[in-house]
Amino acid sequence: MVKYFFSEENMSDNKLISDGVNVKSHRLSKKEIENNFSDLHAPLSAVEALIESDRCYFCYDAPCTKACPSDIDVPGFIQSIRSDNLTGAAEKILSENIFGGMCARDCPTEELCEQACVRNDNEEKPVEIGLLQRYATDSVLNSGVKLFSRKKETGKSIAVVGAGPAGISCAHRLAVLGHKITVYDAQDKPGGLNEYGIAAYKSTNDFAQQELQYILDIGGITIKTGMKLGNQINLEDLQEQYDAVFLGCGLGTVNQLNLDNENVSGVIDAVDYIANLRQINNKDELMVGKNIVVVGGGMTAIDIAVQSKLLGAEQVTIAYRRGKNIMAASEYEQLLAKKHDVQIQYNVSPKRLLSENSHVTAMEFDVMQSQSDGGLKASGENITLKADVVFKAIGQKLVTEGLNSLEIIKGRIVVDENRKTSLTKVWAGGDCILDGNNLTVSAVQDGKLAAISINETLTQGV
Repeated sequence: MVKYFFSEENMSDNKLISDGVNVKSHRLSKKEIENNFSDLHAPLSAVEALIESDRCYFCYDAPCTKACPSDIDVPGFIQSIRSDNLTGAAEKILSENIFGGMCARDCPTEELCEQACVRNDNEEKPVEIGLLQRYATDSVLNSGVKLFSRKKETGKSIAVVGAGPAGISCAHRLAVLGHKITVYDAQDKPGGLNEYGIAAYKSTNDFAQQELQYILDIGGITIKTGMKLGNQINLEDLQEQYDAVFLGCGLGTVNQLNLDNENVSGVIDAVDYIANLRQINNKDELMVGKNIVVVGGGMTAIDIAVQSKLLGAEQVTIAYRRGKNIMAASEYEQLLAKKHDVQIQYNVSPKRLLSENSHVTAMEFDVMQSQSDGGLKASGENITLKADVVFKAIGQKLVTEGLNSLEIIKGRIVVDENRKTSLTKVWAGGDCILDGNNLTVSAVQDGKLAAISINETLTQGV
Protein backbone atom coordinates (compact mmCIF):
# COMPACT_ATOMS: atom_id res chain seq x y z
CA MET A 1 0.00 0.00 0.00
CA VAL A 2 1.29 3.43 -0.96
CA LYS A 3 1.89 5.88 1.87
CA TYR A 4 0.62 9.38 1.22
CA PHE A 5 2.97 11.77 2.95
CA PHE A 6 3.42 15.07 1.22
CA SER A 7 4.86 18.48 1.95
CA GLU A 8 4.00 22.12 1.46
CA GLU A 9 6.79 22.31 -1.11
CA ASN A 10 5.13 19.73 -3.35
CA MET A 11 1.49 20.65 -3.21
CA SER A 12 1.00 19.87 -6.91
CA ASP A 13 1.44 16.21 -5.99
CA ASN A 14 -0.93 16.45 -3.05
CA LYS A 15 -3.28 13.68 -4.11
CA LEU A 16 -4.77 11.10 -1.85
CA ILE A 17 -5.56 9.03 -4.91
CA SER A 18 -5.23 9.42 -8.62
CA ASP A 19 -7.65 11.80 -10.32
CA GLY A 20 -11.08 10.30 -10.10
CA VAL A 21 -14.75 11.01 -9.84
CA ASN A 22 -15.84 12.74 -6.61
CA VAL A 23 -12.34 13.13 -5.17
CA LYS A 24 -11.02 16.66 -5.18
CA SER A 25 -9.53 19.50 -3.16
CA HIS A 26 -11.05 22.89 -2.34
CA ARG A 27 -14.42 21.47 -1.36
CA LEU A 28 -14.69 24.38 1.03
CA SER A 29 -13.05 27.78 0.98
CA LYS A 30 -9.81 28.34 2.81
CA LYS A 31 -11.64 30.56 5.33
CA GLU A 32 -14.34 27.96 5.96
CA ILE A 33 -11.76 25.27 6.64
CA GLU A 34 -9.76 27.55 8.94
CA ASN A 35 -12.92 28.17 10.94
CA ASN A 36 -13.75 24.46 10.98
CA PHE A 37 -10.34 23.61 12.42
CA SER A 38 -10.32 26.17 15.19
CA ASP A 39 -10.36 25.00 18.81
CA LEU A 40 -12.99 22.36 19.50
CA HIS A 41 -13.46 23.91 22.93
CA ALA A 42 -12.69 27.60 23.40
CA PRO A 43 -10.31 28.25 26.32
CA LEU A 44 -11.72 29.73 29.51
CA SER A 45 -11.36 33.39 30.24
CA ALA A 46 -10.07 34.48 33.65
CA VAL A 47 -13.62 35.18 34.84
CA GLU A 48 -14.92 31.86 33.49
CA ALA A 49 -12.05 29.99 35.15
CA LEU A 50 -12.79 31.64 38.51
CA ILE A 51 -16.50 30.80 38.26
CA GLU A 52 -15.80 27.21 37.22
CA SER A 53 -13.16 26.66 39.93
CA ASP A 54 -15.69 27.85 42.50
CA ARG A 55 -17.95 24.91 41.56
CA CYS A 56 -15.40 22.42 42.91
CA TYR A 57 -16.28 20.85 46.29
CA PHE A 58 -12.56 20.25 46.98
CA CYS A 59 -13.32 16.72 48.12
CA TYR A 60 -10.87 15.32 50.67
CA ASP A 61 -10.97 11.83 49.16
CA ALA A 62 -11.27 13.17 45.65
CA PRO A 63 -12.69 10.62 43.18
CA CYS A 64 -11.45 12.79 40.28
CA THR A 65 -7.84 12.33 41.37
CA LYS A 66 -8.37 8.58 41.76
CA ALA A 67 -9.73 8.49 38.21
CA CYS A 68 -6.71 10.32 36.76
CA PRO A 69 -4.18 7.85 35.28
CA SER A 70 -1.35 10.32 36.02
CA ASP A 71 -2.35 11.01 39.67
CA ILE A 72 -2.87 14.77 39.28
CA ASP A 73 -4.10 16.45 42.48
CA VAL A 74 -7.24 17.82 40.83
CA PRO A 75 -8.80 19.63 43.83
CA GLY A 76 -5.35 20.99 44.67
CA PHE A 77 -4.73 22.64 41.33
CA ILE A 78 -8.31 23.93 41.13
CA GLN A 79 -7.88 25.49 44.58
CA SER A 80 -4.75 27.24 43.31
CA ILE A 81 -6.70 28.61 40.34
CA ARG A 82 -9.39 29.82 42.74
CA SER A 83 -6.66 31.63 44.68
CA ASP A 84 -5.30 33.16 41.44
CA ASN A 85 -2.08 31.16 41.80
CA LEU A 86 -1.76 29.88 38.24
CA THR A 87 1.91 29.00 38.61
CA GLY A 88 1.12 26.86 41.62
CA ALA A 89 -1.75 25.22 39.76
CA ALA A 90 0.45 24.42 36.77
CA GLU A 91 3.19 23.04 39.00
CA LYS A 92 0.74 20.64 40.65
CA ILE A 93 -0.35 19.44 37.21
CA LEU A 94 3.00 19.27 35.42
CA SER A 95 4.87 17.66 38.32
CA GLU A 96 2.68 14.59 37.74
CA ASN A 97 1.96 14.96 34.02
CA ILE A 98 4.49 16.96 32.06
CA PHE A 99 2.12 16.85 29.07
CA GLY A 100 -0.67 18.43 31.09
CA GLY A 101 -1.37 20.93 28.32
CA MET A 102 -1.97 18.36 25.61
CA CYS A 103 -3.86 16.03 27.94
CA ALA A 104 -6.16 18.93 28.82
CA ARG A 105 -7.05 19.06 25.12
CA ASP A 106 -7.08 15.38 24.20
CA CYS A 107 -7.73 13.36 27.36
CA PRO A 108 -11.17 11.66 27.53
CA THR A 109 -12.08 13.52 30.72
CA GLU A 110 -15.70 12.54 30.18
CA GLU A 111 -14.70 8.95 31.01
CA LEU A 112 -12.11 9.74 33.69
CA CYS A 113 -11.93 12.68 36.10
CA GLU A 114 -15.09 14.47 35.00
CA GLN A 115 -17.11 11.28 35.03
CA ALA A 116 -15.99 10.75 38.63
CA CYS A 117 -16.85 14.32 39.70
CA VAL A 118 -19.45 14.34 42.50
CA ARG A 119 -21.19 17.28 40.82
CA ASN A 120 -22.68 14.70 38.46
CA ASP A 121 -24.81 13.36 41.32
CA ASN A 122 -26.83 16.51 41.95
CA GLU A 123 -26.30 18.69 38.89
CA GLU A 124 -25.57 16.20 36.11
CA LYS A 125 -22.79 18.55 35.06
CA PRO A 126 -19.25 17.97 36.33
CA VAL A 127 -16.65 20.61 37.01
CA GLU A 128 -14.94 21.30 33.69
CA ILE A 129 -11.63 19.89 34.87
CA GLY A 130 -10.08 19.62 31.41
CA LEU A 131 -10.67 23.29 30.60
CA LEU A 132 -9.39 24.36 34.00
CA GLN A 133 -6.26 22.28 33.47
CA ARG A 134 -5.74 23.92 30.10
CA TYR A 135 -6.21 27.37 31.65
CA ALA A 136 -3.49 26.73 34.22
CA THR A 137 -0.95 25.02 31.97
CA ASP A 138 -1.38 27.47 29.09
CA SER A 139 -0.67 30.36 31.41
CA VAL A 140 2.72 28.91 32.33
CA LEU A 141 3.63 27.77 28.84
CA ASN A 142 2.77 31.18 27.40
CA SER A 143 4.68 33.06 30.12
CA GLY A 144 7.75 30.85 29.88
CA VAL A 145 7.94 30.41 33.65
CA LYS A 146 10.35 27.57 34.47
CA LEU A 147 8.96 25.18 37.03
CA PHE A 148 11.73 22.58 36.94
CA SER A 149 15.50 22.56 37.14
CA ARG A 150 18.05 19.77 36.81
CA LYS A 151 19.83 18.23 39.74
CA LYS A 152 23.57 17.70 39.74
CA GLU A 153 24.85 15.59 36.84
CA THR A 154 24.97 11.90 37.74
CA GLY A 155 27.20 10.77 34.89
CA LYS A 156 24.59 8.22 33.84
CA SER A 157 23.22 8.12 30.30
CA ILE A 158 19.90 6.69 29.13
CA ALA A 159 18.62 5.95 25.63
CA VAL A 160 14.95 6.59 24.93
CA VAL A 161 13.39 5.13 21.78
CA GLY A 162 10.41 7.19 20.69
CA ALA A 163 9.83 10.94 21.07
CA GLY A 164 6.15 10.60 21.87
CA PRO A 165 4.36 11.15 25.21
CA ALA A 166 5.83 8.07 26.91
CA GLY A 167 9.40 8.65 25.73
CA ILE A 168 9.52 12.39 26.41
CA SER A 169 7.82 11.96 29.80
CA CYS A 170 10.51 9.46 30.76
CA ALA A 171 13.28 11.66 29.34
CA HIS A 172 12.11 14.77 31.18
CA ARG A 173 11.81 13.07 34.56
CA LEU A 174 15.28 11.53 34.16
CA ALA A 175 16.76 14.85 33.03
CA VAL A 176 15.37 16.56 36.12
CA LEU A 177 17.11 13.90 38.21
CA GLY A 178 20.46 14.78 36.62
CA HIS A 179 20.85 12.06 34.00
CA LYS A 180 21.82 12.57 30.37
CA ILE A 181 19.23 11.45 27.84
CA THR A 182 19.41 10.69 24.13
CA VAL A 183 16.03 10.28 22.42
CA TYR A 184 15.82 8.41 19.10
CA ASP A 185 12.76 8.80 16.90
CA ALA A 186 11.90 7.36 13.49
CA GLN A 187 10.02 10.45 12.27
CA ASP A 188 11.53 13.67 10.93
CA LYS A 189 9.90 15.66 13.71
CA PRO A 190 9.62 14.67 17.39
CA GLY A 191 6.31 14.51 19.20
CA GLY A 192 4.88 11.13 18.31
CA LEU A 193 1.13 10.85 18.67
CA ASN A 194 0.84 14.45 19.89
CA GLU A 195 2.42 15.73 16.69
CA TYR A 196 1.04 13.28 14.14
CA GLY A 197 -2.03 11.60 15.58
CA ILE A 198 -4.24 14.06 17.47
CA ALA A 199 -7.22 15.50 15.63
CA ALA A 200 -6.26 18.93 14.27
CA TYR A 201 -9.22 20.66 15.94
CA LYS A 202 -8.06 19.41 19.35
CA SER A 203 -4.52 20.78 19.08
CA THR A 204 -4.27 24.05 17.16
CA ASN A 205 -1.57 26.65 16.51
CA ASP A 206 1.27 24.11 16.56
CA PHE A 207 0.67 23.51 20.26
CA ALA A 208 2.35 20.08 20.23
CA GLN A 209 5.71 21.60 19.29
CA GLN A 210 5.30 24.53 21.69
CA GLU A 211 4.67 22.19 24.58
CA LEU A 212 7.52 19.90 23.53
CA GLN A 213 9.97 22.81 23.40
CA TYR A 214 8.93 23.89 26.89
CA ILE A 215 9.61 20.38 28.15
CA LEU A 216 12.99 20.12 26.41
CA ASP A 217 14.14 23.47 27.80
CA ILE A 218 15.03 21.59 30.99
CA GLY A 219 18.26 20.61 29.23
CA GLY A 220 20.13 17.32 29.28
CA ILE A 221 17.99 15.87 26.47
CA THR A 222 19.27 15.32 22.93
CA ILE A 223 16.81 14.25 20.21
CA LYS A 224 17.93 12.40 17.08
CA THR A 225 15.26 12.03 14.39
CA GLY A 226 15.15 9.68 11.43
CA MET A 227 16.45 6.87 13.65
CA LYS A 228 14.29 3.75 13.42
CA LEU A 229 14.69 0.79 15.73
CA GLY A 230 15.77 -2.21 13.72
CA ASN A 231 17.31 -0.05 11.01
CA GLN A 232 19.52 2.88 12.08
CA ILE A 233 19.64 1.66 15.69
CA ASN A 234 19.27 -1.69 17.40
CA LEU A 235 18.41 -2.67 20.95
CA GLU A 236 21.57 -4.66 21.63
CA ASP A 237 23.81 -1.71 20.78
CA LEU A 238 21.75 0.61 22.95
CA GLN A 239 22.07 -1.77 25.88
CA GLU A 240 25.84 -1.75 25.48
CA GLN A 241 26.21 2.01 24.99
CA TYR A 242 23.84 3.28 27.70
CA ASP A 243 23.20 2.62 31.36
CA ALA A 244 19.51 2.06 30.67
CA VAL A 245 17.06 1.98 27.75
CA PHE A 246 13.41 3.02 27.62
CA LEU A 247 11.21 1.87 24.74
CA GLY A 248 8.32 4.17 23.90
CA CYS A 249 8.18 3.18 20.25
CA GLY A 250 4.41 2.97 19.92
CA LEU A 251 2.68 0.81 17.33
CA GLY A 252 4.19 0.94 13.89
CA THR A 253 1.80 -0.68 11.41
CA VAL A 254 -1.93 -0.51 10.73
CA ASN A 255 -4.14 -3.59 10.78
CA GLN A 256 -5.53 -4.53 7.39
CA LEU A 257 -9.02 -5.53 6.28
CA ASN A 258 -7.70 -8.63 4.47
CA LEU A 259 -10.16 -8.18 1.63
CA ASP A 260 -9.72 -8.58 -2.09
CA ASN A 261 -9.09 -5.26 -3.87
CA GLU A 262 -7.67 -3.71 -0.69
CA ASN A 263 -4.86 -2.16 -2.70
CA VAL A 264 -7.11 -0.23 -5.05
CA SER A 265 -6.88 3.54 -5.10
CA GLY A 266 -8.91 5.24 -2.38
CA VAL A 267 -8.45 2.64 0.38
CA ILE A 268 -6.34 4.51 2.89
CA ASP A 269 -4.85 4.02 6.36
CA ALA A 270 -6.57 6.64 8.53
CA VAL A 271 -3.46 7.33 10.60
CA ASP A 272 -1.52 8.31 7.46
CA TYR A 273 -4.15 10.79 6.39
CA ILE A 274 -4.42 12.28 9.88
CA ALA A 275 -0.63 12.71 9.95
CA ASN A 276 -0.78 14.53 6.61
CA LEU A 277 -3.60 16.68 7.86
CA ARG A 278 -1.63 17.65 10.96
CA GLN A 279 1.47 18.63 9.00
CA ILE A 280 -0.05 20.71 6.23
CA ASN A 281 -0.98 24.37 6.57
CA ASN A 282 -3.22 24.73 3.54
CA LYS A 283 -5.84 22.16 4.47
CA ASP A 284 -8.06 23.25 1.60
CA GLU A 285 -5.49 21.66 -0.72
CA LEU A 286 -6.20 18.18 0.65
CA MET A 287 -7.95 15.76 -1.68
CA VAL A 288 -11.28 14.74 -0.14
CA GLY A 289 -13.92 12.28 -1.28
CA LYS A 290 -17.59 13.11 -1.60
CA ASN A 291 -18.68 9.81 -0.03
CA ILE A 292 -16.44 8.41 2.69
CA VAL A 293 -16.64 5.18 4.65
CA VAL A 294 -14.60 4.77 7.84
CA VAL A 295 -14.10 1.21 9.08
CA GLY A 296 -13.50 1.07 12.83
CA GLY A 297 -14.89 2.11 16.17
CA GLY A 298 -12.16 3.83 18.14
CA MET A 299 -10.89 7.37 18.51
CA THR A 300 -9.05 7.26 15.19
CA ALA A 301 -12.31 6.40 13.42
CA ILE A 302 -14.07 9.36 15.04
CA ASP A 303 -11.18 11.72 14.34
CA ILE A 304 -10.89 10.90 10.64
CA ALA A 305 -14.66 10.95 10.15
CA VAL A 306 -15.17 14.34 11.78
CA GLN A 307 -12.17 15.86 10.04
CA SER A 308 -13.40 14.58 6.67
CA LYS A 309 -16.66 16.46 7.25
CA LEU A 310 -14.73 19.57 8.26
CA LEU A 311 -12.82 19.34 4.96
CA GLY A 312 -16.07 19.28 3.00
CA ALA A 313 -17.00 15.63 2.48
CA GLU A 314 -20.75 15.34 1.92
CA GLN A 315 -21.51 11.86 3.24
CA VAL A 316 -19.35 10.24 5.94
CA THR A 317 -20.29 6.92 7.53
CA ILE A 318 -18.50 5.06 10.31
CA ALA A 319 -19.01 1.31 9.98
CA TYR A 320 -18.48 -0.61 13.22
CA ARG A 321 -18.92 -4.34 13.58
CA ARG A 322 -20.36 -4.31 17.09
CA GLY A 323 -22.98 -2.31 18.99
CA LYS A 324 -22.95 1.25 20.30
CA ASN A 325 -22.25 0.29 23.92
CA ILE A 326 -19.20 -1.78 23.00
CA MET A 327 -17.68 0.85 20.72
CA ALA A 328 -14.20 1.90 21.89
CA ALA A 329 -14.91 5.56 21.21
CA SER A 330 -16.67 7.17 24.15
CA GLU A 331 -20.33 8.20 24.03
CA TYR A 332 -19.14 11.81 23.98
CA GLU A 333 -17.00 11.17 20.88
CA GLN A 334 -19.85 9.34 19.17
CA LEU A 335 -22.13 12.31 19.86
CA LEU A 336 -19.43 14.65 18.53
CA ALA A 337 -19.38 12.69 15.29
CA LYS A 338 -23.16 12.80 14.98
CA LYS A 339 -23.13 16.55 15.74
CA HIS A 340 -21.00 16.94 12.62
CA ASP A 341 -23.50 14.90 10.59
CA VAL A 342 -21.39 11.74 10.57
CA GLN A 343 -23.52 8.63 10.29
CA ILE A 344 -22.61 5.65 12.46
CA GLN A 345 -23.64 2.21 11.22
CA TYR A 346 -23.39 -0.31 14.05
CA ASN A 347 -23.24 -4.11 13.78
CA VAL A 348 -21.75 -4.35 10.30
CA SER A 349 -18.64 -6.28 9.27
CA PRO A 350 -16.59 -5.62 6.09
CA LYS A 351 -17.35 -8.17 3.38
CA ARG A 352 -16.27 -6.83 0.00
CA LEU A 353 -14.71 -3.80 -1.70
CA LEU A 354 -16.21 -2.74 -5.01
CA SER A 355 -14.17 -0.83 -7.57
CA GLU A 356 -14.07 0.48 -11.11
CA ASN A 357 -10.90 1.32 -13.01
CA SER A 358 -8.81 0.35 -9.94
CA HIS A 359 -10.69 2.95 -7.87
CA VAL A 360 -12.96 2.10 -4.92
CA THR A 361 -16.65 2.86 -5.53
CA ALA A 362 -18.45 1.13 -2.67
CA MET A 363 -18.09 -1.26 0.24
CA GLU A 364 -20.34 -4.17 1.13
CA PHE A 365 -20.96 -5.23 4.73
CA ASP A 366 -22.52 -8.20 6.51
CA VAL A 367 -25.11 -7.21 9.08
CA MET A 368 -24.05 -8.94 12.30
CA GLN A 369 -25.97 -10.45 15.19
CA SER A 370 -24.59 -10.74 18.72
CA GLN A 371 -24.45 -14.24 20.20
CA SER A 372 -24.97 -15.30 23.81
CA ASP A 373 -21.29 -16.19 24.14
CA GLY A 374 -20.28 -12.65 23.11
CA GLY A 375 -19.39 -13.59 19.57
CA LEU A 376 -20.85 -12.29 16.33
CA LYS A 377 -22.69 -14.09 13.55
CA ALA A 378 -23.65 -12.87 10.11
CA SER A 379 -27.42 -12.44 9.87
CA GLY A 380 -27.56 -13.13 6.14
CA GLU A 381 -28.46 -9.50 5.41
CA ASN A 382 -26.02 -7.22 3.57
CA ILE A 383 -25.72 -3.47 3.11
CA THR A 384 -23.69 -1.53 0.58
CA LEU A 385 -22.29 1.95 1.16
CA LYS A 386 -21.08 4.21 -1.63
CA ALA A 387 -17.45 5.20 -1.13
CA ASP A 388 -15.02 7.39 -3.00
CA VAL A 389 -12.60 6.86 -0.13
CA VAL A 390 -12.43 4.11 2.50
CA PHE A 391 -10.43 4.83 5.63
CA LYS A 392 -9.09 1.89 7.62
CA ALA A 393 -9.16 2.65 11.36
CA ILE A 394 -9.13 -0.84 12.84
CA GLY A 395 -6.15 -0.52 15.12
CA GLN A 396 -2.40 -0.82 14.91
CA LYS A 397 0.13 -3.45 15.86
CA LEU A 398 3.65 -3.50 17.19
CA VAL A 399 6.53 -3.79 14.77
CA THR A 400 8.65 -6.46 16.43
CA GLU A 401 11.71 -5.96 14.23
CA GLY A 402 14.61 -5.35 16.56
CA LEU A 403 12.64 -6.54 19.62
CA ASN A 404 13.01 -10.30 19.20
CA SER A 405 14.87 -10.74 22.47
CA LEU A 406 12.05 -9.20 24.50
CA GLU A 407 9.17 -11.14 26.01
CA ILE A 408 6.17 -10.29 23.85
CA ILE A 409 2.62 -11.53 24.48
CA LYS A 410 -0.37 -10.79 22.23
CA GLY A 411 1.83 -8.56 20.12
CA ARG A 412 2.86 -6.27 22.98
CA ILE A 413 5.92 -5.94 25.23
CA VAL A 414 5.54 -7.50 28.69
CA VAL A 415 6.44 -5.20 31.61
CA ASP A 416 6.06 -5.26 35.39
CA GLU A 417 4.43 -2.56 37.56
CA ASN A 418 7.58 -0.44 37.23
CA ARG A 419 7.54 -0.82 33.43
CA LYS A 420 10.61 -3.07 33.52
CA THR A 421 10.85 -5.54 30.64
CA SER A 422 12.28 -9.05 30.56
CA LEU A 423 15.68 -7.68 29.54
CA THR A 424 18.35 -6.22 31.79
CA LYS A 425 18.51 -2.43 31.64
CA VAL A 426 15.39 -2.14 29.44
CA TRP A 427 12.05 -0.51 30.36
CA ALA A 428 9.05 0.23 28.15
CA GLY A 429 5.79 2.17 28.16
CA GLY A 430 2.97 3.59 26.06
CA ASP A 431 1.01 1.82 23.36
CA CYS A 432 3.75 -0.79 22.81
CA ILE A 433 3.27 -2.54 26.16
CA LEU A 434 0.82 -5.27 27.09
CA ASP A 435 -2.47 -3.90 28.47
CA GLY A 436 -1.63 -0.40 27.24
CA ASN A 437 -4.87 1.55 26.72
CA ASN A 438 -3.81 3.86 23.89
CA LEU A 439 -4.29 7.05 25.92
CA THR A 440 -1.79 9.91 25.98
CA VAL A 441 -2.27 10.35 29.71
CA SER A 442 -1.48 6.67 30.37
CA ALA A 443 1.61 6.82 28.16
CA VAL A 444 2.85 9.82 30.14
CA GLN A 445 2.33 7.88 33.37
CA ASP A 446 4.24 4.90 31.96
CA GLY A 447 7.19 7.13 31.14
CA LYS A 448 7.11 8.71 34.59
CA LEU A 449 6.98 5.37 36.44
CA ALA A 450 9.76 3.95 34.28
CA ALA A 451 11.94 7.00 34.95
CA ILE A 452 11.48 6.61 38.70
CA SER A 453 12.43 2.94 38.47
CA ILE A 454 15.43 3.64 36.22
CA ASN A 455 16.69 6.31 38.59
CA GLU A 456 16.37 4.00 41.59
CA THR A 457 18.21 1.25 39.73
CA LEU A 458 21.06 3.50 38.60
CA THR A 459 21.54 5.40 41.85
CA GLN A 460 20.66 2.84 44.50
CA GLY A 461 21.19 -0.47 42.79
CA VAL A 462 17.59 -1.44 43.40
